[in-house]
Amino acid sequence: METIVIALGGNAFLQKGQKGTAEDQWNNVIRAMKQIADIIERGYRVVLTHGNGPQVGNILVWMEAGKEKVPPLPMDIAGAMTQGWLGYMIMQALTNELKKRGIDKKVVAIVNRVLVDKNDPAFQNPTKYVGPYYTEEEAKRIAKEKGWIMKPDPRGGWRRVVPSPDPKANLEIDAIKSLVDAGYIVVASGGGGIPVIKEDDTIKGVEAVIDKDLAGEVLASSLGADYFIILTDVEGAMLNFGKPDQKVIRKIKVSELEKLYNEGHFPPGSMGPKVLACIRFIKHGGKKAAIGHLYKALEILEEKTGTIVVPD
Repeated sequence: METIVIALGGNAFLQKGQKGTAEDQWNNVIRAMKQIADIIERGYRVVLTHGNGPQVGNILVWMEAGKEKVPPLPMDIAGAMTQGWLGYMIMQALTNELKKRGIDKKVVAIVNRVLVDKNDPAFQNPTKYVGPYYTEEEAKRIAKEKGWIMKPDPRGGWRRVVPSPDPKANLEIDAIKSLVDAGYIVVASGGGGIPVIKEDDTIKGVEAVIDKDLAGEVLASSLGADYFIILTDVEGAMLNFGKPDQKVIRKIKVSELEKLYNEGHFPPGSMGPKVLACIRFIKHGGKKAAIGHLYKALEILEEKTGTIVVPD
């Protein structure tokens, strides 16, 4: 039986223009899980991972708003909170969808740490925007008070920036393998995993956010998965994105995609990590990687849509 690791984008929980109520999120997750159930129904072993950008941002807003009554918590704990929140929603929605189809499969979500290098250059150059928007005056005051690094966001306002270090290892991989082998559908590495470092023989959480697609590749490669699919809100990786001559890359060999990546065709904040994750997965022995739209998961697997990356 072939194994697929599927990375769900933020649109699985929150669509553009929505307020993000519990009802909005349930509706989105239920719709997304129909796509996943289509793949499970075809007989594949499925492992899921997911982003957490809007949710971890909300938690930071709540903590900031309530700081006079409840002490704020660090980002690694906020990340762990989102794994419980979103893992629960996926478990419930997918279990119910499979039951409707007469498929007797159990879904389990785990709290999952991902190791990063404490000497990663990202710690010296924070680039990942998180949390609420501030005026320049507020941002400078908060930076002084808390020691946070604040930068102007291209989308407007000032925001906190945190490091986004490269994932090195999934610390719960043996447990995930055992669960997959026992027939469970596993939700793991949520939000890119809880970022931790090793100091001597001690593991410690750090203030950072790991890219969920790069962490998903570590998960997929460590599991020896056959396929790695990244589901997002566009049809695939594009050349000349946002220009009149933009074009979706359909099927491409890994060496050709790596050349385009090295030439700078994919923006670092959006499509870049997705493309890099696909390149790494194929170079680590995967059979096929793909990027495509959340609501076309089965068609992506069947190579009818999306960007398909294959070995040379």
